Amino acid sequence: MELRINRRALVGLGLAAAVAASSLAVLRTDSGIASSHREAPAISNDPQHDNTDVYAFVSPDKPDTVTLLSNWIPFEEPNGGPNFYPFATKSRHNIKIDNDGDSKTDITYEWTFRNEDKRGNTTFLYNNGPVTSLDDPNLLFRQRYTLKRITPGGSKTLVSDGIVAPSNVGAASMPNYATLRNQAIKSLPGGGKTYSGQADEAFFLDLRVFDLLYGGDLSEVGQDTLKGYNVNTVAIQVPQSDLALKGDAKRNPVIGVCSTTDKFNGSKFVQVSRLCNPLVNELVAAAGMKDAFNALDPSQDADIKALVNRVTDPEVARLLEALYGIKAPATPRNDLVQIFLTGVAKNNGPIKADLNSQSLNKDAGKQRGSEQLRLNMSIPPTKDPNRLGVLGGDLQGFPNGRRLADDVVDIELQAVAGAAQSGKLIPGLTDKVDANDKTFDNTFPYIPLPSNVAVNQR
Repeated sequence: MELRINRRALVGLGLAAAVAASSLAVLRTDSGIASSHREAPAISNDPQHDNTDVYAFVSPDKPDTVTLLSNWIPFEEPNGGPNFYPFATKSRHNIKIDNDGDSKTDITYEWTFRNEDKRGNTTFLYNNGPVTSLDDPNLLFRQRYTLKRITPGGSKTLVSDGIVAPSNVGAASMPNYATLRNQAIKSLPGGGKTYSGQADEAFFLDLRVFDLLYGGDLSEVGQDTLKGYNVNTVAIQVPQSDLALKGDAKRNPVIGVCSTTDKFNGSKFVQVSRLCNPLVNELVAAAGMKDAFNALDPSQDADIKALVNRVTDPEVARLLEALYGIKAPATPRNDLVQIFLTGVAKNNGPIKADLNSQSLNKDAGKQRGSEQLRLNMSIPPTKDPNRLGVLGGDLQGFPNGRRLADDVVDIELQAVAGAAQSGKLIPGLTDKVDANDKTFDNTFPYIPLPSNVAVNQR
């Protein structure tokens, strides 16, 4: 598909996607538990189900494939034994794809986990000697998983007895964690691969944004709050044809991506976490709306007026004006609504560019707005990626999907301040955390290995 991009019109799209994304949420639910780094009241009591970040990008070393990653359990202190950080059992960890733009899930990759615990009443140790392989008898606690690909036409098991790479206990216990990771990467039938296990917390930002937007005078910036912490990751790399509408990535290159957690409540599975674009609940939804957001199905998004209003008149823009004198753009912010609900295309809103709306798919039918992380798979990997993604003229970056190195905080701050409309960056408006503390790998799953050094020793 040929792309004609108005780069000026797309400057700052990153924040628009996240801001708009967060504003359309449900206001009531039976069992909603919010996600994304403890931003909602309820999730602080259930971190094991907290879905923290989602990434979707064309694989840089295999551009005919797409890599999808989703993380759980924020702020894993590396030395947090004796139980460390297993995935939740009796739960479903999902990455979902909408490839036709009707806001309904077309493909679900579903991971379910189970424990294998040999500690019993004999020891408190996670392992009783060095662990050099996933099946090492010294590893007393391990998890196994099943991975299914689910479509309206049925379910197919891709992995029936996968082994999760364990928490990185320390140098004495796991002298070569890279070996354990490599053993945990499984090939998939029909092409592709998957990984489940611990990883570095790859999201980089200064979380002091909540202290009156970095201290009220941008004095509280430059500290990577998540440095040194780990997360639990599921990752999958599949041919583009596995994700595209009708299996044709040339005619239908745009997909929408979300990740959810379904928790068994004793009688049924209920969705308790939802994450598509980054920083959704943190920066847009009011406190009273946050717990309910993640129980909402994307097909309901466009009907929630209370949160739509927080997109068209975003609170962050008003705070930037009050605290820093950065004049808020005129409302309603229809550019943000376009980015959030529909993706960007010339025919669906004020941003006159074709980027990442599923309406660009030639076989797509009637569209319905919903908050999704949208990726145009036809845009090849960038030789020299720009951390600001589309804002920096790099069309393969956020909000066209999300790569590990995309600086989504700076992108979003700039966009909400008006860069998406003016095409001009606001000088000095940055959290001054421009990159992760660890470099990203060149091959799947790309996310760095987990740390085994205490955060307070860094």
